[in-house]
Amino acid sequence: MTITQLTIQGVHPIHGPHQALLQEIIDHSKATTSSQLNDYALRLNGVSLDDTAWALIQQQCFDAELDVTAQKQARALSDFKLVAMDMDSTLITIECIDEIADMQGLKPQVAEITEAAMRGELEFCESLTRRVALLKGLDASALQRVYDERLQLSPGADKMLKAIQQAGLKTLLVSGGFTFFTDRMKSRLQLDHTHANVLEIENGKLTGKVVGGIVDADEKKRTVERVCAEMGVTPDQAIVMGDGANDLKMMKISGMSVAFRAKPVVRAQADVALNFVGLDGVLNLF
Repeated sequence: MTITQLTIQGVHPIHGPHQALLQEIIDHSKATTSSQLNDYALRLNGVSLDDTAWALIQQQCFDAELDVTAQKQARALSDFKLVAMDMDSTLITIECIDEIADMQGLKPQVAEITEAAMRGELEFCESLTRRVALLKGLDASALQRVYDERLQLSPGADKMLKAIQQAGLKTLLVSGGFTFFTDRMKSRLQLDHTHANVLEIENGKLTGKVVGGIVDADEKKRTVERVCAEMGVTPDQAIVMGDGANDLKMMKISGMSVAFRAKPVVRAQADVALNFVGLDGVLNLF
């Protein structure tokens, strides 16, 4: 494989307890130079690795709770024009539908279906239909309670968004979740585009149904393509971030795919896997 650059980063300062491991990686990778990006990130240049050595380095870093990213060439943030993000468990820490279900005392049942879908074991449309059906009869005020009491941004989200917005990139939040939450995220974070499912509400109660088509993996991919076309750019000028199997199709058409605290099936196929650092860890790659 062709790798010229490795970026290693952690939640805590990476030198000190990791010094021996970092030196071992420098030796194994045959890096010609190394540069400290900040206390939490180190970049190795002129790297030469075969698949076996790369696999070993990935495992060593994972075991040490460090994130390592291999790149074929140095990239600039200005190479990209759009950042597209999944919402639940990517931009925010929760799965909104699981927390809504908790208001019904049904979180374990719904969360089990959510997990199976995110691992790719259950088709997304079927899983969403089954989960939303369990919410039938719930007072719609539960949505605001989830937003007010439980929704939190993922670590580093604010810093990452501010940096990409200052650099002139547009933002897209595309979610298999619900417009109740994406609409609020759009205004709160000054996002450019959002797309999600619409929960049907009648007489102040959830009906257990979604209005219109479901935003599944194919619709997420189409949304990224549509927004790129509207902007006059190509999908390879997009950075796409996600955590579940239903994010893979939109990640595959991007110029840089980022798996954030993702399921193994997603980590294995992404260009970048951030398992430990926050979303702002992506900034150290440019």
